[in-house]
Amino acid sequence: MTQRTARLLLLGLVALLPAFAVQAESRRQEALNQSGDAVRVLDDMFNTKDGAPDKQLPSDLLKNAKAIAVIPSMIKAGLIFGGRHGNGLISVKSADGTWSNPNFISMTGGSVGFQAGISSTDVILVFRTTRGVDNIVNGKFTLGADASAAAGPVGRTATAATDGQLKAEIYSYSRSKGLFAGIALDGARLAIDDDYNEAVYGKGVTARRIFENGVENVPNEVVNFRDKLEEYTQK
Repeated sequence: MTQRTARLLLLGLVALLPAFAVQAESRRQEALNQSGDAVRVLDDMFNTKDGAPDKQLPSDLLKNAKAIAVIPSMIKAGLIFGGRHGNGLISVKSADGTWSNPNFISMTGGSVGFQAGISSTDVILVFRTTRGVDNIVNGKFTLGADASAAAGPVGRTATAATDGQLKAEIYSYSRSKGLFAGIALDGARLAIDDDYNEAVYGKGVTARRIFENGVENVPNEVVNFRDKLEEYTQK
């Protein structure tokens, strides 16, 4: 490579730096917007339109949760063959009972059936064990394969579950038109969203470090998600 070629390449890279900066800021803003949407979903957990306790997530199930994930506006689209995709946040409960800073996650999953059009729904996953979370940190995780999953119960207490003994490790819910209902998501795959994590927490920050609250200068939008979990799971 000649000096002239090297100089031109360097000038080209310098010219691209502003574009990289804009892209990074755009990704950060997307992540923060995702946090705000997830907080609104958490608010709706205990603030249904009619205020009826029998239309809310069971409080005892939430109090005993080891982790909670929220995927707002998950998209389901298809004509005969369909697919799902969404982005959200997940926090784990620490040994002292407090909630961790959240990791950003993505969720994808396919479905087959007679369907058409596009629909959007909010999804909440309640983890009753840490096994699923460990699998997510170590790589992709599939509901129903790496941990048992079931449509979650709705009502005052978890004893309303059709699975009366609560054997499932993860309970899944969808929210549509302000109301929650259990939803089966077997086969859906969860993974840490490294791009959003980097945009919010900085380069080289691992998922485990985030869960262990080993990060600083966490944006308020992200702190709000953790604080809402603290508020609502203590009720």
